[in-house]
Amino acid sequence: METTKEIDKEYIKKLIKEELDLFALEQDRRLKEFSLLERIVRVEEELKSQRELFIQRFEAIDKRFEDLISYMDKRFEAVDKRFGDVNKRFDDVNKRFDDVNKRFDDVNKRFVQLTWFITFMTALLTTLITIFRFLK
Repeated sequence: METTKEIDKEYIKKLIKEELDLFALEQDRRLKEFSLLERIVRVEEELKSQRELFIQRFEAIDKRFEDLISYMDKRFEAVDKRFGDVNKRFDDVNKRFDDVNKRFDDVNKRFVQLTWFITFMTALLTTLITIFRFLK
């Protein structure tokens, strides 16, 4: 039969083994937690880096949009100026048409006057011819 000492040794060995196993498991868990924390920190740092890159890119895009808007404003101003020049040309053409219309009105007045003159002269000649025929 085993002696109490031997039983106590076995019992202590068993307890030490269990405690060592528990300690090893706890250390593994802590190591995993530490590893997980380290990964979380790395991810946070990477996210911060990405955020900074996004901010830089957005600022670059904003500047590009401002440049593009400025360029487009200049182009629209140039187009507006061209349309202003074209409008001036049309105004000049309209003025020329007004001058031509005035000339046609003057010619039309002359034709009316000439028509009345021809009518009057024809009536006068007809009257004179009729008077001379009766007098002969």
